Amino acid sequence: MPGPSQPSEMPSEDRPPPGADGELASQLRERIKELSCLLEVAAAFARCRGSLREGLEKIVAVLPGACREPERACASLRLDDLTLTSPDRADRARDPRARIACDLRVAGVRRGGIELAYEAASSESEPGEAFLPEERALLEAVASQIGTFVESIEAERRRSSMESQLRHADRLATIGQLAAGVAHELNEPLGNTLGFAQLALKSPGLPEQVRADLGRIVQAALHGREIIRKLLVFARQAPASKQRTAINGVVEEAMFLLEAGCENPGVRFERDLDEGLPEIEADPVQVRQVITNLVINAIQSIPGKGTVRVRSRAEGGDVVLTIEDDGAGMTPEVRQRAFDPFFTTKDVGEGTGLGLAVVQGIVAGHGGTIEVESAPARGSTFRVRLPVRSAPVP
Repeated sequence: MPGPSQPSEMPSEDRPPPGADGELASQLRERIKELSCLLEVAAAFARCRGSLREGLEKIVAVLPGACREPERACASLRLDDLTLTSPDRADRARDPRARIACDLRVAGVRRGGIELAYEAASSESEPGEAFLPEERALLEAVASQIGTFVESIEAERRRSSMESQLRHADRLATIGQLAAGVAHELNEPLGNTLGFAQLALKSPGLPEQVRADLGRIVQAALHGREIIRKLLVFARQAPASKQRTAINGVVEEAMFLLEAGCENPGVRFERDLDEGLPEIEADPVQVRQVITNLVINAIQSIPGKGTVRVRSRAEGGDVVLTIEDDGAGMTPEVRQRAFDPFFTTKDVGEGTGLGLAVVQGIVAGHGGTIEVESAPARGSTFRVRLPVRSAPVP
């Protein structure tokens, strides 16, 4: 009776060499780690759309796990001024013989780099093995994905900023049209009120109380007329009389009056005016108003002792006027709305919210720009750029 059949042996030419199974399993584990790393990188991009730094921190944290010796691997990344390193491994020495790196490019422009390295081996152990070609390919793939991720984040931010600017410009245009209409409608009755009150004051034999009341009417009408003038300037309907103007002379004239009228004895004024500035084509009255409004704002932001600095410089084809204070400063929310018409942080009756809006309108009417830097308890800095040669403004 024949015995049970025995399994036929694999021909020697088809049999894997000794140790081949272990090597294949090791390669498979490495590929699984690399694919898992790519999956975690993609997940980090998806979860961290709102925070670029957070997304990059997660990527740096998961990259060492794709290496053959993850416990000794360390990842580092540099993007512009941002530098990140694997957590808890920033201060460990690297093995100069065991590292790979590639550039980080965003829209084709080199913006930094990314690196994988092994920690330096101890004297009792062998240095880390060189990185596999697959690990280098993985690092290049991650670098490419980071570049795409950063480009999409920055494109989204630019789009959001442009939408905000368009909404702001549309809102300002609407407010400008409304302001111009209101100013023209109020101008005539306010002028009549002011004229009749001034005529009444000239009448003989007026009781003192009536004279005082008429004086208040005149002051209120003059204040209203000044607001109307500011509205027309904001709406760019006040005519400008441009001429060749030496801005340092305008600054000196404005500061002479402001220093004399400053009611806060703790405020100190400094002027740093560059000599030999080119003349600009501007309306000296409107430029004086710009300086006056900005300096008054600076004075009012200083509760006790402080300094207001006024500088003038020539940069390229512009004259740059800087008004700086070390007062209370502005929060990011207030700074974002600083030039909005009728927006004010002052108490009722202490401000109309038109000062900076008028300044922006005058500067824009001269083809220039104005910027502000400010932070709470760190003061504010306004930079006004006016072109030496006036350009038509649409």
